[in-house]
Amino acid sequence: MDHRKRRDEEMAYISDEAVFEEQKITRRLVDQLNTADSSDFERLKELAHNLVRGSRKDLFIVPPFRCDYGFHIEAGNHVFINYNCTILDVGKVHIGNHVLIAPNVSIYTAGHPIHPETRKTGYEYGIPVTIEDNVWIGGNVVIVPGVTIGENAVIGAGSVVTKDIPANTIAAGNPCKVIRSITEEDRKYYYKDREFDPEALEDMRERSHE
Repeated sequence: MDHRKRRDEEMAYISDEAVFEEQKITRRLVDQLNTADSSDFERLKELAHNLVRGSRKDLFIVPPFRCDYGFHIEAGNHVFINYNCTILDVGKVHIGNHVLIAPNVSIYTAGHPIHPETRKTGYEYGIPVTIEDNVWIGGNVVIVPGVTIGENAVIGAGSVVTKDIPANTIAAGNPCKVIRSITEEDRKYYYKDREFDPEALEDMRERSHE
């Protein structure tokens, strides 16, 4: 079986010449994004959509950014990816709508066998990662293969996410664990015990109906 097909079927595969040819195309697109005028927001948005070929409306990536293929990433509407994000998209990476990804986040679908004799044969694998709608991922977070982060979840800065995180929770740590659920009480705060002022509350009500 062709190694590209093995890779896409989540089987063990080898990065042969056909795989490298796909990566060459992607690296040229990555270079275009990373060397573009960082103040030209419309051009950056256009380049992001060229690179992440499974993207929909309003994907914005702040360079520098790294990925292996781009076409293995599916991004929903209104996705923001901040500086220094690395996505090893050997396996599929699904990013839902209204997802915020802070600086220095690494999303890994790629891995290698544990046993040294099988590892040195060159076989590797890609297992998908799913980030559902309205997730906020804090700075310096690492997400490993096979993880699903449920909708509305918040992942604290510096976390290493090794297992699925339920929806509507705040989780943090290494390994990342649920700290508490997100409740209606959280609605009135923007940072710890700091509450939104009346002007901001009114603005948010108007925006919610747009």
